[in-house]
Amino acid sequence: MSQIKKRDEILQEDKWKVEKIYKDIESFEADFKKLKGVAPKLCEYAGKLSDGEKLLEYFKLDEEVSRLAGKLAIFAHMKNDEDTANPTFQVLKDKIFEYNAEIQSMQAFFIPEILSLEEGTIDKFIKSVPELNMYKFLLEKILKKKPHTLSVEQEKLIASVSDCLNAPEKVYSMLSNADMTFPKIKDEKGKKVELTDVNYSSFIRSKKRTVRKEAFKALFGTYKKYENTLAASLTSNIKNFIFISKTRKYESSMECSLKPNDIPLDVYNNTVDTVNNNLKSLHRYVSIKKKLLKLDDMHMYDLYVPLIDTVQEHIEYNEAVKIVKEGLKPLGKEYLDIFDEGINDGWVDIYPNKGKRGGAYSTGDYDTMPYVLLNYDYKLNDVSTLAHEMGHSIHSYYSRKNQPYIYSDYSLFCAEVASTTNESLLIHHLIENEKDEKRKLYLINQELEQIRTTVFRQVMFAEFEKITHEKIENGTPLTAKDLCKIWRELNVKYFGPDMIVDEEIDMEWSRIPHFYWDFYVYQYATGYAAAHSFANSILKNGEKAVEAYKGFLKSGSSDYPINVLKRAGVDMTTPKPLEDTIKRFDELLDMLETV
Repeated sequence: MSQIKKRDEILQEDKWKVEKIYKDIESFEADFKKLKGVAPKLCEYAGKLSDGEKLLEYFKLDEEVSRLAGKLAIFAHMKNDEDTANPTFQVLKDKIFEYNAEIQSMQAFFIPEILSLEEGTIDKFIKSVPELNMYKFLLEKILKKKPHTLSVEQEKLIASVSDCLNAPEKVYSMLSNADMTFPKIKDEKGKKVELTDVNYSSFIRSKKRTVRKEAFKALFGTYKKYENTLAASLTSNIKNFIFISKTRKYESSMECSLKPNDIPLDVYNNTVDTVNNNLKSLHRYVSIKKKLLKLDDMHMYDLYVPLIDTVQEHIEYNEAVKIVKEGLKPLGKEYLDIFDEGINDGWVDIYPNKGKRGGAYSTGDYDTMPYVLLNYDYKLNDVSTLAHEMGHSIHSYYSRKNQPYIYSDYSLFCAEVASTTNESLLIHHLIENEKDEKRKLYLINQELEQIRTTVFRQVMFAEFEKITHEKIENGTPLTAKDLCKIWRELNVKYFGPDMIVDEEIDMEWSRIPHFYWDFYVYQYATGYAAAHSFANSILKNGEKAVEAYKGFLKSGSSDYPINVLKRAGVDMTTPKPLEDTIKRFDELLDMLETV
């Protein structure tokens, strides 16, 4: 029976070098003590920001505090994610996250005080204190918040309860990552194997239908046992966000999420509408897949199996690194040198272990490396995940090297663009260079799956968010049964008449952690569409396009995201990038139909 390794059984060279942030807990505690000494000084500036010199002093102190707090928080959350059942790091993470909420409370006076200044005051400050010019865009963004900013006392109150408002996500994370256990199932060789949220992705792709069916039923059957708890945590999270949006006088929770980044609501709604107008492409995909798999009926657990028989995949991690580098060659030597630095300097935590957080992500802060968490499982999908997460981290690398601290983070709207550009270049390289026809068709299926999961699937998620938020905003309570019904209806609509929508899939909403980050998922689809545009341009136009793209990577949040993308040649206010992506999906389907 296959057993998952414990953390201390994983080789040192296969773990991220988190010790580069803090070599031990004592070093962490020393900086935490330092933070507690310096952070309260922020309060001394309350009532003094009507002086340009004092404003500059505040900005410098705030940066010192924020950078130190960020470094501490990254270390604590990384250590906690290495083994979510380890109580030492649970406590460490709780401690710094709770203190970060206190820091937010200390900073709460800042925005209301800036907004109380007479019109034109900021311009006068910048003339008299030239160093403030760096903060001009930041201050302009703040002034736009005037209709949505509360009094100093109210802002303090909101900041002080931020940790409590995050409780639903924390409850969900502990339940799904640490407490929930799944049954044992039989693998393709008939051996009993412990099912986990991580290895489920391998089983659901199995060519053996009984394996994927058993994994599907076991996974969602387990989630079903916790349906009321999971529904309560998700609806509580939605209510918390609605509470914040109403308190801040936004028209809706969607506006509360999009408006601060200057993203028109039409971008979200048009994304959902554009995909809904093109669902015939997804229905066609299901129909072709059913035919090629020679199935009498197509079930939800048949969705992820590769269309084309291929040799059993087992790609060692070092080979994955080589494959990704080949795919990213069009991005040039500078980009590849940064990629090598990440692989060799310990950015990446490679393999799964008992208690390790599932999935994959890029993390880090201004004063740390841009780390990557993987749960590498030797499949082509894991190679793609490496390319994806390194795309995030290299985006962060460029942004932090080229922007001051205040503009070093890129917006959520741009967050998935660099990662998906990497994936797009990788799959294009693999398809173009594959000589074996069978293998080539297998790769075509991989790109189809990328578009299906990143565009169609994520927009279905986005539509679910839109429906659930609007229902709760309108006073309609949602139970587990209601959430399952909404999810089921969406699956029926998206997958069309050739798909049997199994009852187990009704619980799928409960295993999507992104639903705790309100109105985030639509950006996977818009990000993919933008990435598709960048990748096409890089492959067609070479160095000129690479320079424009690197300009995007270096921009951070120095302008609004729509402008950052538009300046690099991609206009997301139009449906064109999304329509072009679906056009590519149709072209790939044409290739499949010639099989």
